[in-house]
Parts: sequence; C-alpha cells; structure tokens
Amino acid sequence: MFENTKCECGHQNPLGTLLCESCGKPLEDKDGTAPLEMRYDGMARRSQKENPALIDRVWNFFSSVKIAVYLIIITLLASALGTVFPQENTFISMDPSVYYKETYGTLGDLYYRLGLSHTFDSWWFIGLLFMIGTSLVVCSLDRVLPLYRALNKQQIRKHLSFILRQKVSYEGELPAVPVQTEGETSGPWMKEASQALRKKHYRVHLDSDGQALLAEKYRFSRWGPYINHIGLIIFLLAVLARSIPGWHMDQYMGFLEGRAVKVPETPYYLKNEKFTVDYYSEEEMSEGFKERQRDVPKTYMTKAVLYECTENCDDPSKEPVLKEVHQQNIEVNKPLQYKGFMAYQFDYKETPMLLSVNPTLKNPQTGEAYGKIHVPMFNPPSGFDAGPYHLEIKNYFPDFGLDDKGQPMTKSRDPKAPAFIFTITGPGLDSQGDVYLYFPRQVDRQIYRQDELNGKLAQKLDLSASSMDDVEIAAYTSYLNIRKDTAMPYIWVGAAISMIGLIMGFYWQHRRIWLRIDGNRLALGAHTNKNWFGIRKEVADVLHKTGIVVDSKSLEAGGPSS
Repeated sequence: MFENTKCECGHQNPLGTLLCESCGKPLEDKDGTAPLEMRYDGMARRSQKENPALIDRVWNFFSSVKIAVYLIIITLLASALGTVFPQENTFISMDPSVYYKETYGTLGDLYYRLGLSHTFDSWWFIGLLFMIGTSLVVCSLDRVLPLYRALNKQQIRKHLSFILRQKVSYEGELPAVPVQTEGETSGPWMKEASQALRKKHYRVHLDSDGQALLAEKYRFSRWGPYINHIGLIIFLLAVLARSIPGWHMDQYMGFLEGRAVKVPETPYYLKNEKFTVDYYSEEEMSEGFKERQRDVPKTYMTKAVLYECTENCDDPSKEPVLKEVHQQNIEVNKPLQYKGFMAYQFDYKETPMLLSVNPTLKNPQTGEAYGKIHVPMFNPPSGFDAGPYHLEIKNYFPDFGLDDKGQPMTKSRDPKAPAFIFTITGPGLDSQGDVYLYFPRQVDRQIYRQDELNGKLAQKLDLSASSMDDVEIAAYTSYLNIRKDTAMPYIWVGAAISMIGLIMGFYWQHRRIWLRIDGNRLALGAHTNKNWFGIRKEVADVLHKTGIVVDSKSLEAGGPSS
C-alpha cells in the first residue's frame, strides 16, 4: 500500500521520515506540544524500515546499539576469563592437559576442557571481535548517511512548528528599532542579531528576503562518534590480522648455548652464543636468602646472534644458508630488537649438554691415528671419512637407554647421553662394513662397556676424543620470550584515530539557531547535541544585545509570548 509522505510545502520525503527534509514540519504529529525528536533531524533510517526482509533483519540486528553493548560486555567477560589462569602459549615444553590439572586441580582441568586455556586464539573469541566490528560498521552506516543528508540539505527558513517545538525556543514581538528605512521593520534587527551571533563564532546564513536566519557552529563535532568508530574498526581489523601467519608471535622458546634455532613462522634463526649469570655473594644477600641455601642470580645475559635464512629455508634435507643480520646482548628489560622482531630474556636453566665432539680414529695397539672427524649432536651428517676408513651412521640415539626388552632406544631428543652406531668400512674390515658402537661421553663408555660391546673391532679401531678441547659443551639453556607484532602500528593508528573522534565529540558541541520573522513577530528555536545550559545562555545573550531581555532558564520550555 502506497503511503503519502509529501509535506504541505510540496517536498516529497522518503518513507520513514519524521520531519520534512525541507521545512522541518513534523509528518507524524502524535503530540503537538512536545519537543521534537531531532536525532538525525528526523531522517529515515534503514533499520526503521517496515516489513523488513531477511537482509534487513540482519542489518537491524547489527545496527542495534543494545546488541553492540551486549557483544562488548560478553567479550570483556571472555577476556577476563582468559586471564584467570596462564594461557597455553606461555608454556615451554609443557603438556597443557596435564599441567592445568596438576597445578590448579579440578578447576584448572575444567578451565582447559572448556577451551579457556587458549581463549584469545579461539574461533569463538575471534568471532566475537568480528561481530563487534560488523556492528560498528552497520551502526555507523545506518546513522551517518541520514545525518549527512540532514546536515547537507538544511534549509534556512523552517516551519513555525519546527522552530517553536525545539527544546530551546522563544516567540515574541520585535523591539522597536530607532532607525529604519521606509517599509523595513526587521532588517536592522536581523543585521544586529547576525553580528551578535558571528561574535560567538557562528556561521550565519540568511534567506533571500532577510526574514529567516540559520546560525551554526562546530558542525564537525557531529562526526566525532563516527571517526571514533573508524578508529575502532581499524583497531579491531589489526587485532584480527594477528591471526595471519607471521603477523603476530608471542611464545617462549629455549635456546641451548652454541646452537642456532629456527624461530617458527619467521625467516630468522637465533643463536645463543654464550650465556652468563652472575650470582649474589654471601655478603650481598640478606639473611632470608642465606637461609634458603641456594645461589641467587644477580644478573643474567644471553649473547645472541640473529640470522636470516637466505637459501634452503624450507628443505629439511639440506643445511640452511644463514646470514647474520643482528647481534645483541639480551638482559632482563633489555630485549633484542630488529625490524619488529623482539626477544626478551625470560628465564634460564643449567642444562649441561654435549653439542659436538671431534674424536680421532686410531689403532689402540699401535697408537696410529687415521684422522679426526667432527660429530655434531644436532642434525649430524650421514657419514664421515677418517683416513682410509669411512664411517656411516646406522643409528643415532640422543639420549641412550634400553627398553624393557633390552633393546636400544632414546629417552628424549636432547643429547644428554648420546650414542652412535656406525658401519665402518676400510682396510682389514669386512667389505659390507663392521658395526661399531660409539659413546661420545667417557662416563657412558664405562657404564655401557663400549669396548666389550664392540668385541674384536675394539682391538683394531678406537674412536675417542683425546682432550677436552675436542669436546663442545653447552652449560645453559636460555629461555626467551619471542615477540613479533606486525599489526601493532595499525593498532596504534586505530587508537589514535579513535581518540581524535572522542576529543571531537567531548570538547565541542554542534549548535544551531533558527530565526524567522513574520510581520513584526519573532520565532527562535535552538538545538544542540549536548550542553543545553551553554546554548540557552548564548541565545539569551544574543537576544539581550538586540533589545530583548529574557531569562535563559525560561527558554527551555519556550519563551514568553507577547
């Protein structure tokens, strides 16, 4: 059914318009005396559409401020729950399914099972952020477009009911003007009123016959909330961008001395060249620390080198080609920083571990040395040459042990008690090669009786390091908090834009004053989006300067008629 929205002034208004876009006359006048609803100047909004379709209902849902507030409250509660216990990404080599139950009991186990241990990476939390962003976009579009149309189509001469039904209004006779030109009764007064308004920083617009006036100032403040929304949208998009691989990292990693370790999702390798720790002396410690009977660290530092992979970065079968890009000592509160990549000193642990050994292959009976080989404990090569002999790795056990059936196995991936099984070929040996069991550590050679296990081969060949100079040992593992946040600059930009919008909305108020003169009678209406006391005082001052004395308090309910 067609609904007529044409005003008596002749302007055809869109369906849902409350005040005529041209003259301001109320189109749906249920109460002829109450102040007008001036939000968006009565312009129609899509969320107010009658008989909405499915898309309109979705639009209405996200355009609701109440829904937006509920989403924000739910997100804040979820964020609070996510901080009750540590998140999983703060662990180093820890099984979360076991850790939460053992550390925090039944409540911790429930916390883990509900998925709160990885709240900020969960699909539902990201979904909440996405819904808040969608609500901001829809809320802004639903309101900013009608507001733009309303402010862009302002007419100077407004309907009398529009003016007198403003929250601040006045109606009365014009005062006598001493000097008037022939046939002119209002021109001098309007000129004086215009000058008084301009002194108060209003932009004054007069109609062609000089009988109506629109004064306006600080219109830009109306865009403050929407600029704030733009900043928040940029902020949320930047937060969501953290889920893009390589954009955000906040994890804890252990770096053994002397070994370059690849940092996941980055082209970087970080090497702990040397870790040093300085302890408090007994004279420096208080009695409380002395009673603990343990060393207390004073300072500790990681001498770190950052490398960038240039070749063979994603090929595990080849050794990556690394290029040194940065070198820095990492201390507590003094992180390594390089192009947005940061490494913070977090903790350390004494972990004596063998990194490499340079044993010599020789004849134990004659003492003849055939050659020295370099055997790294991490990613060792498949074979070595020592003089006329070739040693091929048949099996490698970083942490050697025996299972229940007495078969060799490794207890962990760390080289705590390394063992190698070589196949050796060369002069005086079987053409298929003889099997040789080698323990780099002297203590393991004795525990597992290396020479007895190798039998007759041990009488021909012996593989061992001649001195400690041939052994490389790492004493410490440095634990670092690795951070990378490509999205952070965008987060700051969004926060800055949002703050600009807040300042615009808080410190300035959009004020408008409409005047019209019919014969010798003046009608005045004024509107602001906040600080009604201020605009009442301004209107009273302007009227006073033009010869009309009125109490500012009486303007809120409409000035006295005379």
